[in-house]
Amino acid sequence: SDMSGVYKALEGPGAVIAAEMAVEDFGGKVLGKSIEIVSADHQNKPDIGASTAREWIDAENVDMITALDNSSVALSVQGLASDRKVITLNTGAGTTALTEDQCTPYGIHYVYDTHALPVGTATAMVKNGGEKWFFITADYAFGHSLRDNTSAVVESLGGEVVGDVEAPLSTNDFSSYLIQAQSSGADVIGLANAGQDTVNAIKQANQFRIVQGGQKLAGMLVFISDVHSMGQDIAQGLQFTTAFVWNQNDEAEEWSRRFYDRHGAMPTMVHAGVYSAVSNYLKAIDETGTDDSDAVRKALGEMTLNDVFVKGGKIAPNGSMLHDMYLVEVKKPEEATEEWDLLKVVSKIPADQAYISMEDTTCKLVNN
Repeated sequence: SDMSGVYKALEGPGAVIAAEMAVEDFGGKVLGKSIEIVSADHQNKPDIGASTAREWIDAENVDMITALDNSSVALSVQGLASDRKVITLNTGAGTTALTEDQCTPYGIHYVYDTHALPVGTATAMVKNGGEKWFFITADYAFGHSLRDNTSAVVESLGGEVVGDVEAPLSTNDFSSYLIQAQSSGADVIGLANAGQDTVNAIKQANQFRIVQGGQKLAGMLVFISDVHSMGQDIAQGLQFTTAFVWNQNDEAEEWSRRFYDRHGAMPTMVHAGVYSAVSNYLKAIDETGTDDSDAVRKALGEMTLNDVFVKGGKIAPNGSMLHDMYLVEVKKPEEATEEWDLLKVVSKIPADQAYISMEDTTCKLVNN
């Protein structure tokens, strides 16, 4: 995971805590053997991610790799791990390439992807009059995928993309990009980025009074950690799509408060996803009586996933974990009952609408 950079808050050290909680709740052992969690900082660099994965697999006999909160890192690690028949349960990266043109027999994309995100957010905004879009895009695989998928949704609904600018990962100053967006004539400025980049862009947009000037901001990938960082005064009214809200039901809230006690922050959707992914991976080992990747992957594909993160989830042949998503809105400060009571659910997006269907997938593992 990214333990020190722009994605630290959305997954990072919290992912290790979530995985440890999954192991503890499972009992600490599977098939009579102790379960060990190892972690490392990929620094958002594919070569570091791949070399770490290679060492883990070849020298330390690691059975499964999860988190991977950077699309370039995730694609690199998924390809290497699959060549060695090691399962990857990707909870943090977004690109649909993981389950489309670069799908693998052992790669599973678990929490969200860049197809599911715009289905909720862009659809709602276009239907509410946001027909002209300008994108500020993180300049790597994730940002490009999110921009392209969102553009497809906007155009399918009769909207248009009037401009796009690409910003390097870990950009601190978005002023020149925001000025271009402001003068573009767009109704909506789509932020095809994530983590601290999104926080910085929205804070600076507030300084430029972009929303007050009549344009809308669309955070195409926003986490509750981002909202908390920005504050409700700035973020109130912002709509985005997520897979998990910590207090959406009693079961999720009970687990989230346990997580908070250890991490000091409520879980993002990827923290909850790590817990779910590790739990269900261990469950598949237990049910099959082996940690053989082929047997475990087959079992995972046959399971219906139900836990604090997901209800009725299914892992498709292309590796996509199909589950409902939620369009949420940031509450006004006066609506919050406590520090992290930040989001309200606007609508549920059914799995069959959120994700690429097996009829439309380009994954070579699926017979269309």
